[in-house]
Amino acid sequence: MSEIQAVILAAGLGTRLGRPLPKPLTRLQDGRSIMQQQVDNLRSVFGDRVRIIVVTGFKANLIMEEQPDLLFAYNPYFDDTNTSKSLLRALSVSSDGGVLWLNGDVVFDPAVLEDLRGAIDAEQSTVCVNTAAVGEEEVKYTVDAEGFIRELSKQVTGGLGEAVGINYVSAHDKAVLLQELERCGDQDYFERGIETAVQDRGVKVAPLDISRRFAVEVDFEEDLARANRHEMV
Repeated sequence: MSEIQAVILAAGLGTRLGRPLPKPLTRLQDGRSIMQQQVDNLRSVFGDRVRIIVVTGFKANLIMEEQPDLLFAYNPYFDDTNTSKSLLRALSVSSDGGVLWLNGDVVFDPAVLEDLRGAIDAEQSTVCVNTAAVGEEEVKYTVDAEGFIRELSKQVTGGLGEAVGINYVSAHDKAVLLQELERCGDQDYFERGIETAVQDRGVKVAPLDISRRFAVEVDFEEDLARANRHEMV
């Protein structure tokens, strides 16, 4: 496997959790921050040389102080833009090759990355999904006749599952995704860029069902409680 580059999207205000620090710095019961467990997971699966770019915004200096050995891209419009524009900044400064990216609030089993390794090796753009749950407020998906993503948004009707915030774009598809992220509105999630790349540009994005693994986006206190129960097992 060639050297992996990963992005952590950590620019947001994290208002739903209601903490004074950036959400990725929220402490888990094992003492690590959410971001530290992400970095640990990436390095445990892909090695210490994995290239990690963190997109910062809200209280960026605190994240940089906690993770001084990582690379950083700054979204100065973090309070007026959503994840489409943060991912755009990260992909714009990434090196050649595909990119794995994570929402900065996902607590997950590192085995998710092992499951994703096959798609990375095959250079297959992929969205990790959970088919065991389809939350009304979550990003949902449907597939076409070939099994590739057809729709990907919170507005999807009849969703087969929900996206978990861990994704991969291949080297071949990255330029198209960049163009579609440019087209996104400031308040669009990055999933909108994936969806238009699929629907308007013919990009093939595969769903990867990781339902047997643990993954939770920490938006609310109950999500954090779930993450802590898992981390202490």
